[in-house]
Amino acid sequence: MKEETIKVEITGMTCDHCANRIEKLVKTLEGVAEVDVHYPSGNGEISFDSEKISTNGIVNAINGTKNYRVKSIIGSGDNSTANTHYDLIIIGGGSAAFSAAIKAESLGISTLMVNGGLDFGGTCVNVGCVPSKNLIRAGETAYHATHSNFKSIKPKGVDIDFAQLIKDKKQLVATLQKMKYMDVVSDFQHLKMMSGWAEFVDNKTIIVDGKQKYTALKFIIATGATTNIPNIEGLNEVGYLTNISLFELEEKPESITIMGAGYIGLEIAMAYNRLGVKVRIIEFTDRVLRTQTPDISDALETQMKKEGIEILPNFRAIKFERKGNDTVIHCKCPDGSVTKIIEKGKMVIASGTKPNTQKLGLQNIGLLLDKSGHVLVNEKMETNLSNIYAVGDATNTPAFVYTAAFEGKIAVENAFSSANNKADYSSLPWVVFTDPQVAGAGLDEVQAAAQKIPFEVSKIELKDVPRAIAANDTRGFIKLIRNTETDKLIGARVVAPEGGELIQQLSMAIKYGITVKELAESFYPYLTLGEGIKLAAITFGKDVSKLSCCAS
Repeated sequence: MKEETIKVEITGMTCDHCANRIEKLVKTLEGVAEVDVHYPSGNGEISFDSEKISTNGIVNAINGTKNYRVKSIIGSGDNSTANTHYDLIIIGGGSAAFSAAIKAESLGISTLMVNGGLDFGGTCVNVGCVPSKNLIRAGETAYHATHSNFKSIKPKGVDIDFAQLIKDKKQLVATLQKMKYMDVVSDFQHLKMMSGWAEFVDNKTIIVDGKQKYTALKFIIATGATTNIPNIEGLNEVGYLTNISLFELEEKPESITIMGAGYIGLEIAMAYNRLGVKVRIIEFTDRVLRTQTPDISDALETQMKKEGIEILPNFRAIKFERKGNDTVIHCKCPDGSVTKIIEKGKMVIASGTKPNTQKLGLQNIGLLLDKSGHVLVNEKMETNLSNIYAVGDATNTPAFVYTAAFEGKIAVENAFSSANNKADYSSLPWVVFTDPQVAGAGLDEVQAAAQKIPFEVSKIELKDVPRAIAANDTRGFIKLIRNTETDKLIGARVVAPEGGELIQQLSMAIKYGITVKELAESFYPYLTLGEGIKLAAITFGKDVSKLSCCAS
């Protein structure tokens, strides 16, 4: 502990109550030992551990209030290093980093954000969620202009201006990047943002672009993840695209071969196929979306093949070469033989992601990583080093933009107060934006069995849900998993058009211990997809096909 004491002159106080409010505020800051604020003199005396909080951090906390300001400082402080020393340094510039910066600003914490690689805003707004969902919706619009669920309605086709579509996507990205990221922090008083690559010199110091050093009391690593490029002979020579470069192409490719059938590969496949690109998927495992149960994979494969997407499971690419304008893919087949696949268009790599932790100099500070390079954190976002936190896709936590933002917030709270907040992902909802969509929350049957939880599964096909029958679209199912000892819902999986809109209700049911009996006895509007949840709950004890439309 390195104890220091400062005296501050505070303006804006009008009574003793003001002095008490300031004392209470400052006492909540981690590292502050004693606070004595005197209204008549307008002065305050603050003792603190300078290894846990800086003078700037204390001053900013007071200045962050509506009425009070620090006019002057008398004491040891650290003003001489104000330009290079901060309470908090955030490495990264995505959703987790911005969430952390927003929380830090509310606490009056001096913060430096150092971002390299993608523009500020990170993966989601620049090359991930926003552009992909925009193109998915565009593809869906094109598909419904040429396909109808009703024999009596015959679509007349669609004219796709692909170049304009991509230009509109770029404009959307630019607008949201400005509106939801840069504009949000534009008037922050305690945040400095800089572009550059940060590397740890020691656990209290970074160097940016090998030039300027910066120090801080606490650090948050929020560097995200990027496409994992497999080490296959010839791949670099033939050239390839990732979601980053694919989404920038204004000239529609004739065809694409996608390496990988995880959620990124599948979303790309459905969107571009519907926009008029011939699509092939090569997957080295036995089915698409291998992390989920086979019934989910089967439902997706059926629809994708129906739409003309070629899927090659258990095919492993072992070599790439260029022949004229074509790419030749040498693949090991399921039977062990080797075949050649010709791609006349573009190669797209969608074989998972890897954390951006290789260039941070983590070996200099002994920060612990898992085998794939993710920073190991606990439920408080703490690493093995007490002053360094990590959040988002760079860590061993679920890789979603909304979990990253949550982690950024609680990391700051835990670092600079005694909040002791924890991330609980036991009811986390997620969605894969294929068509039909795949959504889940909690455990599936495989996970429940692995945890030795007594469980039972109820599954209702959409062909037994009135809303789906009336819409002439019965693709998919709703599956519920309950604990047989408590009757509480412990998991759910939905495969359905717009199935993602159902999953939040099921996530909340899992989080708050709702029983299947309570789900079955609740009211659901008739002819909604949500009624399928009620029918699935009833199916635990009855054959729903033998019930009337408004069954209870």
